[in-house]
Amino acid sequence: MFAFIAREPILDKEQELFAYELLFRDGENDAFPSHPAKKTELIKQRFNTLGIDDIAGEQNVFIHFLPETLINHFPEELSADNVVIELTQNPSMDSGLMKACEELKSKGFKLALSGDNLESTILTSYPYIDILKVDLSKAPTNMLEKHVPALAASGIQLVAEKVSSLEQFAMCRDLGFDYFQGYFFTQPEAKSVKELPASKLTLVELLSQSARPDFDLETVAAIIERDAALAYLLLRFINNPMVNKRLKITSLRHALKYLGEVEVKKFIALLSLASLNENKPLELLQVSLVRAKFCELCAAAKYGKEKAMSAFVIGLFSLLDAILDSDMTTVVEKLPTSVEIKQTLLGFDSEYRNILDTAKGFESGLWSVVIENSESMAISQQDLHSFFNDAMRWGNEMRLALSDFFPKAKPSL
Repeated sequence: MFAFIAREPILDKEQELFAYELLFRDGENDAFPSHPAKKTELIKQRFNTLGIDDIAGEQNVFIHFLPETLINHFPEELSADNVVIELTQNPSMDSGLMKACEELKSKGFKLALSGDNLESTILTSYPYIDILKVDLSKAPTNMLEKHVPALAASGIQLVAEKVSSLEQFAMCRDLGFDYFQGYFFTQPEAKSVKELPASKLTLVELLSQSARPDFDLETVAAIIERDAALAYLLLRFINNPMVNKRLKITSLRHALKYLGEVEVKKFIALLSLASLNENKPLELLQVSLVRAKFCELCAAAKYGKEKAMSAFVIGLFSLLDAILDSDMTTVVEKLPTSVEIKQTLLGFDSEYRNILDTAKGFESGLWSVVIENSESMAISQQDLHSFFNDAMRWGNEMRLALSDFFPKAKPSL
């Protein structure tokens, strides 16, 4: 259904994923695109399109709609079970929009309103509005302190938008906001180095082995055999139908040979990052997974398969500073990876730098970054969108395949 899309996470007070807001490149102001039937069919035929579940991985989604779309062209395939309708215009100002909102409410949809006037935004549209979204870039702190506590006490749910730092998150949480949108959770909490506990040493040893040019599956197998929990998780991972649909694998060495060197290296990197991320927001790992796959696909297209594994590792480890609450310089000193990977993670120019920057551009729907890097990398915009769509699908699959490290159920709307 959709070919040109990004998603931005909305977290709750515990920094667990509540929903994604979907951002549509081919819609006005990132709103839901309302195409004629012929154009919609053409997009489906010519592009790598996604459905809502492909994008959100069975999570809730916020979708911004223009008033005209809600009044005349609302897509009937959307479900009230996981979709929140987001408005930028108070429905009380338009009788046609008010009627459309009444119909949506009767079908079970929740409505969210993005508003700047905290004093009167929701008063005339209640009880149609369930959620109020407040853009922190347009709301001074003194206005928030004056009006948010009263709004929170009224029973309406509050979402703080454009939360860019952990300090902003803490302030908004203390004022009474329920949900928080932005990439604040990708920032380190403190510039201090975390020492790895003994339970993580096996993963560090595996990472070192995976980075060696003389990679040896037998050595890797011997290391994994020393950790029963790790061996169990590998067998469970390899028998997940998203990874292996053909045969049942019961032997550790059979599993390693089935995966092959490249996929074993990926598994080691995935497992290591998931384990290190255990006390952090799970969405931090999800962003890392999507970046990893996108970087891998881009590098394979531009440089060939021999560069793809390094790009995968760069994307996967690009948030290690936030995961370890340290600065990236300190982090990369401990990484058993190549100089080129370390230099890219530190922000220096390299053949992988534009690829990682493009992944970050997709995350927030910064389409100008995507367009500029498409030209500089000589990869078509269509291919970049296709790679990011595949990366979101793959990230959702890994979320399930590595389910021991992820929540199994989405929060209810």
